[in-house]
Amino acid sequence: MDTLSYKTISANKTTVNKEWVIVDATDQVLGRLGSKVAKLLRGKYKPNFTPHVDCGDNVIIINADKVKLTGNKWNGRVYLSYTGYPGGQREITPAKLLAKPNGADRLLRRVVKGMLPKTKLGAQILGNLYIYEGSEHKHQAQEPKLIDINALN
Repeated sequence: MDTLSYKTISANKTTVNKEWVIVDATDQVLGRLGSKVAKLLRGKYKPNFTPHVDCGDNVIIINADKVKLTGNKWNGRVYLSYTGYPGGQREITPAKLLAKPNGADRLLRRVVKGMLPKTKLGAQILGNLYIYEGSEHKHQAQEPKLIDINALN
């Protein structure tokens, strides 16, 4: 039989092309920035996206301390954690979290982690995220390209 044959191309670890991108978080809304960064980390903007493979980019977020929240979410939103002991439920607001050392890193990492799969792959993908509070980063050797996060949908 002489017909065309179409195959679904599935990416694997050797055929994936990972890039380094820089995202500037200045005056970006936290949740919208987090969802777009999660899609970049996962590789959903690429045509050869494969759900079970780490095919996303390495993302560098600069100026993470200049991120903003709308409404009264700086003090109204509450993040809960549990120590594992009786009575060990802790709560913290984004404003208190940002005031701590490495607060911007912890806040953005928490937001992005919630938007990734809750599997070993999700934990591996989160390792491709690099967050810096200032405009300086230490990844010049990788020659990252600056992308406009507002252009992504």
